Amino acid sequence: MPYLLNVVYLLALFVAMPYLAWKALRAGKYRAGWREKFLGRVPRRMTGRPCFWLHAVSVGEVNLLARLIEELKRHRPEVECVVSTTTRTGMELARKKYPGLTVFYCPLDFSWAVRAAMRRVRPDILVLAELELWPNLIRAAGESGARVAVVNGRLSEASFRGYRRIRPLVAGVLRRIDLVAVQDETYAERFRQLGAPAERVHVTGSMKYDGAQTDRDNPATQRLRELAGLGGDDVVFLAGSTQEPEERVALEVWRELSAEWPRLRLILVPRHAERFETVARMLDASGIPWQRRTKLPAACCPLPAVLLPAVLLVDAIGELGAWWGTARVAFVGGSLGSRGGQNMIEPAAYGAAVSFGPNTRNFRDVVATMLAQRAAVVVEDGPALERFVRRMLEHPEEADELGRRGRALVQAQQGATGRTTALLLRLLGP
Repeated sequence: MPYLLNVVYLLALFVAMPYLAWKALRAGKYRAGWREKFLGRVPRRMTGRPCFWLHAVSVGEVNLLARLIEELKRHRPEVECVVSTTTRTGMELARKKYPGLTVFYCPLDFSWAVRAAMRRVRPDILVLAELELWPNLIRAAGESGARVAVVNGRLSEASFRGYRRIRPLVAGVLRRIDLVAVQDETYAERFRQLGAPAERVHVTGSMKYDGAQTDRDNPATQRLRELAGLGGDDVVFLAGSTQEPEERVALEVWRELSAEWPRLRLILVPRHAERFETVARMLDASGIPWQRRTKLPAACCPLPAVLLPAVLLVDAIGELGAWWGTARVAFVGGSLGSRGGQNMIEPAAYGAAVSFGPNTRNFRDVVATMLAQRAAVVVEDGPALERFVRRMLEHPEEADELGRRGRALVQAQQGATGRTTALLLRLLGP
């Protein structure tokens, strides 16, 4: 089976090569980490301490792991944690977020690469965030003596239908996994139907709620607020994790409303670093004065607010969580197009009035909970977003109530990280 999968992967890679080459040349993607990805030449672990290898695909999963690593180290200070990721943006954030940990690109699921990586890392437990069912990686972990766990597991309806078509293969992979910690009972039942042993499936809740900051006066947000020259009378409309054309939509909303509300500030935070320049060109073409986050003065000598433009482009990775704390009104991107939505928990936790588009399949469970609790609003398009922002400005008491419900919801959901940590430590043993 491993060798058959190698052939399938090589054929898929051959077919995708023109696209990968184009993305590498155009956007700089897929250039780094070739030795790690194709040969498994990850950093060699030199200690004999118990080890968790935690794998996070990209930015969202990298952020998710922070609280889990803290809890593991708090309960078992002697354990060593190493972090792997798949994407360039995930790697940039992981190196910034975990400077004291070994961070590397996860090998592609070729049998020789994953076996080499296992020999070099020697983990006791391989922890896969959300859903990363790579057969050769999971097999190599078992052959090396490591246990395998899926944490914060989720399985969308579309993924479930796809996996069900190849259930014999998926069931074989799931039987090699020692722990499946999932977000809710719906996901648990889907894993069981695909062949995961029932006694290994546990409902722990979503760890995404645990990582959410609820204090607007936290040091990171305070620092950014000062850098951006945000005063007490400023009202921030923040569009975060945006995709094309959501930045343009948000800019048009701000343009329509800023004449009536001159203290309305717009902060744009694109989802991907490779789009920073595209958005910058769009802002240049708009004729509206704007400012880059990376060009803001240092914290020691910020400019007076009167000298700063009302529109700010955050062209930095890993800061969105803190920027949400400045927002009075929030739009969560990736939801007007086909992306499937982005994390709307963070702005809700701060008590912002949260909105997002209709396409949020990646966060279907979170969205359902938020809408049931009247903690967010769905906007179908640009005009609907303008109406929402206008209403929040005209009726600040409604914005306050919407934010209060969002924060209360997040606080009520927290605790999944502690439950997941207990299961992982039980798996590790004394």
